[in-house]
Amino acid sequence: MRSPRRRGGADLSAAQARRIALGAQGLAGPRPGGRVDRRHVRRVLDRVGLVQIDSVNVLVRSQELPLFARLGPHRRDLLPRMADDVEVIEYWCHEASLLPIATWPLMRWRMRSPDGVWKGVYAIGREAPGLVEEVRAFVAERGPVTVGDLPEPGPRGSSMWGWSQGKRALEYLFWSGALTARRRPSDFARVYDLTERVVPPEVLALPAPDEAEAKRELLLLAARSLGVATLQDLCDYHRINVPRARPLVEALAEEGLLVPVTVEGWDRPAYLHPDAAIPRSARARTLLSPFDSLVWSRPRTERVFGFRYRLEIYTPAHKRVHGYYVLPFLLGDRLVARVDLKADRAAGALLVQAAHAEPGEASGATAEALAAELALMAGWLGLGEVRVADRGDLAALLAAAATAAPVGSCA
Repeated sequence: MRSPRRRGGADLSAAQARRIALGAQGLAGPRPGGRVDRRHVRRVLDRVGLVQIDSVNVLVRSQELPLFARLGPHRRDLLPRMADDVEVIEYWCHEASLLPIATWPLMRWRMRSPDGVWKGVYAIGREAPGLVEEVRAFVAERGPVTVGDLPEPGPRGSSMWGWSQGKRALEYLFWSGALTARRRPSDFARVYDLTERVVPPEVLALPAPDEAEAKRELLLLAARSLGVATLQDLCDYHRINVPRARPLVEALAEEGLLVPVTVEGWDRPAYLHPDAAIPRSARARTLLSPFDSLVWSRPRTERVFGFRYRLEIYTPAHKRVHGYYVLPFLLGDRLVARVDLKADRAAGALLVQAAHAEPGEASGATAEALAAELALMAGWLGLGEVRVADRGDLAALLAAAATAAPVGSCA
């Protein structure tokens, strides 16, 4: 790798920016060889900063996929065990996320602020403070608890999530930091407990940075994880309000902690992290979760990779273009294809329900590389075969390639 250099015209070419982004996310080089352990996971978290959580399990829980993308096959209990040991902890960061416990104090300003919290959750603190205190006292006496353990959770609401008053109270207490939560492996339900019974005392004793200082630190962490980014990219990483962050980012640039740059083809100014390096090449071959930090910002994904990506889970089936749960395929430094995947656990098969090549990006090697990656994923998930349906312009080539890429055991 080498450090960025200023050039005539744009400071960075589009290709340089792309490789910087991949390097910052730990996706420019090969996966580690040999046995993967917690040390590898810590290195990934040091790069990406946090892992977004999602409940959809049509393939595998989304939070498992960023580790597979960067580390390949590994013990699937690594991250849950780290959560049990409070090396990582869940909080609202980039949506619901697992973040290193060292980052948790930087979120305490959010625990005191209505900024970003869902209105129904924030409102219950004002509308029913007695209920909130009753729920907190119940957890203190009974904890850890799920919403189903509440003696009177109340009727479910009519919104998409259908949260009861009890659930809203638990979520208010979770947002405000009075409670923390872990996930129950069987059904992914949040299990709540008092924060002081979970977070280590030495972490609780740390002074909480004020809002401005915490946001400065979070913006710098985002810059490190992104490599090169616009103001909007930096704010999106930890869901920070853009207008309020603008003067903070400008101050960081004045102090030399961020380097203003222009990027070929980008329609707005960008900032480079001073430690960012430009990999001379990118050798990635991996499938990406829809919620992977490389692609979770759809505008940034389109700007960096020229790849228009939309999650179609909530789109009616007859209107879907690429499928229900579609993963982009990263090969080298380009997103070259996308596949709609499902784990048929009863049949022991990884189903490719559609496979599409990315116009202008896919090559003759795409199908073979993708077939090898699918075989690797199937083995990691304990599935014995890859089945490719006849849907999408890459399906026929991929089906043929899949027959020559046997699934191996990753036990």
